[in-house]
Amino acid sequence: MNEQKTNDLILQTVTKLVSFIILLFSFYLFLSGHNAPGGGFVGGLITSSSIVLLLLAYDLKTVRSILPVNFIYVAGAGLLLAVLTGVGSFVFGAPFLTHTFGYFQLPILGKTELATATIFDLGVYLVVVGITMTIIQTIGEEE
Repeated sequence: MNEQKTNDLILQTVTKLVSFIILLFSFYLFLSGHNAPGGGFVGGLITSSSIVLLLLAYDLKTVRSILPVNFIYVAGAGLLLAVLTGVGSFVFGAPFLTHTFGYFQLPILGKTELATATIFDLGVYLVVVGITMTIIQTIGEEE
C-alpha cells in the first residue's frame, strides 16, 4: 500500500502560535499557584499538552530535534529539587516542607514577593512534565 504524507501546513502553522499561547498560560498558572488555583502540577500538565500538540502536528523525530531533552532526567531533576526544598527547612529548624516568603526590591519589577513554595512548585512542574512526556513518547514509539 502506498503511504502518502499529507500536507499539514495549516496544522503546523497554527500549532506554532497555539503552542506559544498554551506555554504562556502554563507559565501564568505556574506563577499564580501559591496564591490562587494553579501551581506546578497544573502548569506541568498544560506544558505537556503544548508539547503533545507539537507531536501531533509534527513527528517525534522533528520534536526531538527541537527539544533534545531526555524527559526522565527532567523528572529526576524536579524530584530532587522538590525534596531539597522540603529538606531545606531542616536547616532552619522548621518541620519538613515548611515554606517561607519575603519581599525583595528587584531592578525592573520593583517590590516583589518571592516564596520558597515557588521553588517546590518548580520541582513538581518538572516532575509532571518529565513523567507525562516520557509516557507519551513511549506510547508514540510503539508502532
